[in-house]
Amino acid sequence: MLAAAAAQPDRLVVGVDANAAGMAAASRRAAAKPARGGLPNALFVVAAVEQLPGELDGVADLVTVHFPWGSLLRGLLGAEEATMTGLTRVLRPGATLQLLLSSTVRDRGAGVMPIRTATLQALAGSYATWGLAVTQLRPATVADVAAAHSTWGKRLGAGTRRPAWLLRAGFCVARCRHGRHPTGCRPPSSGHCTGWLPASLWPAAAGR
Repeated sequence: MLAAAAAQPDRLVVGVDANAAGMAAASRRAAAKPARGGLPNALFVVAAVEQLPGELDGVADLVTVHFPWGSLLRGLLGAEEATMTGLTRVLRPGATLQLLLSSTVRDRGAGVMPIRTATLQALAGSYATWGLAVTQLRPATVADVAAAHSTWGKRLGAGTRRPAWLLRAGFCVARCRHGRHPTGCRPPSSGHCTGWLPASLWPAAAGR
């Protein structure tokens, strides 16, 4: 996420991990003075997807999940209610969800089955019930993994020694206090993200 924050200094980039240790090094780097490579537009939140703070509701133009493991991977592949509720809560209408996923026969001990093409094709239908229209679904390339700047993905050898998949979806449902309702928005026609959170909205997002 530091690469994203550096590339888009006018956007707020939020890193979320249930394990604080996983973000410790990145948060220390971001907290340095800008002259020493610090990134004041990087924010770190220690939380599971099921327990994201309300301040993040409806603020994200782009949510990326890179090589999840354990319960998060199971929740994404099974379109489980708790996982999907957490993800869609933070998306604003027209936002993009991007996933990089990998699971093989060797990962069955974690309670996750190997990912097959048919698995992800069926997942598109399940995601649609959450207002997510899948716009891209294909094997991830080495370039996709490199662009994610995921150290875990590199350690796995994703896209080379280990198969990986890329899924992009546009969010077409807005939330109101009574639940979800269609907004009439359309998913992005391209696979490109629309950005993160504009700097002009940082105070509103932080103060809600």
